[in-house]
Amino acid sequence: MKRALTYILYASIPAAIALQFLHSNLVAQFMLSCVAVLPLAAWIGMSTEHLAQRMGPTYGALFNATFGNFAEMVIAIFAIRAGLDSVVRASLSGSILGNLLFVAGASMIAGGWKRDIIQFNALAAESQAGQMILAISAMLVPALFFRTAREAHHAELMHPVSVGVSIVLIVSYILGLFFAFRTHRTRLVAVSAPPETDEATWSTRRSLLLLLVASTLMGVVAEGLVHAVDAAGKAWGLNEVFLGFIVIAIVGNAAEHSTAVMLAWRGQMDTALNISMQSSVQIALFVTPVLVFLSYPLGHPVDLLFTPFELLAVVLGVAIFSFLVMDGETNWYEGVQLLAVYAIIAVALFFLPTNATN
Repeated sequence: MKRALTYILYASIPAAIALQFLHSNLVAQFMLSCVAVLPLAAWIGMSTEHLAQRMGPTYGALFNATFGNFAEMVIAIFAIRAGLDSVVRASLSGSILGNLLFVAGASMIAGGWKRDIIQFNALAAESQAGQMILAISAMLVPALFFRTAREAHHAELMHPVSVGVSIVLIVSYILGLFFAFRTHRTRLVAVSAPPETDEATWSTRRSLLLLLVASTLMGVVAEGLVHAVDAAGKAWGLNEVFLGFIVIAIVGNAAEHSTAVMLAWRGQMDTALNISMQSSVQIALFVTPVLVFLSYPLGHPVDLLFTPFELLAVVLGVAIFSFLVMDGETNWYEGVQLLAVYAIIAVALFFLPTNATN
């Protein structure tokens, strides 16, 4: 059964690519593209996991999060080129929240199911929670500024504000890396157990080759997914915020989902939480501002103007996640709490009227 499912997932890759050239059924193309992203994300996750084993928990988590976000960035670039700016912003905020609530919650359940308490480095969690609070500021301030500027009939000022805030975010992200890998690297070592597996580590050449092939195919499949997202939304009666925030965010972050949960199950909660936290931090402080800069040459400028519901959801998610990880230990029920908050937000977004997403 497992082997048959694997073959079906692999077969979805050429099928999704073929539908892009046939232009026959956009809804089927969207569904197949979503399925095809899953095995490709798994390949990216496997290759980066084996490369990460040679780097240690901190460097490994950063490397894994970076390539795990590759799918998200590729999908966002194609969405910007197609003029789907609301889908882009929703997928970015959805990725931030999905990693903090969905991935971290599932990891806590996997890691704590057979253990009373599972510990991790509290300083690492605290520092990255602080970066997420910075990200919240970068979402709230431009939104409040835009509403003030619009009342003063100067809504065009949103563009320079978005660019200025994006520069601050990138500088902060670089300094955060310097903090983690230079000045405080000895304070951020893992406290959780080593991997409970006898699986041999892949060679660097094999890992890089699979990573290159999977990343290339991901770019092709992502273009088809974005091309069909509007048709799928209209066919199913779903608003753009739900499609971006939930569907595309989950599909685009499938690599982090599988890798983090698997590592947590083995007792490597430091690496598992680092993947979810660093992925969210990277999306908020690096990927988002980079996409703001890229959107101008692509002809569809994207500003940091998130909807009120997206802002509320991210603020709520960061607050509960930060509260639960500050003590440096967790259990399976804390994971249930994170997943419950994510489910509540998803239900509300599903029923959110289309005219309320602006």
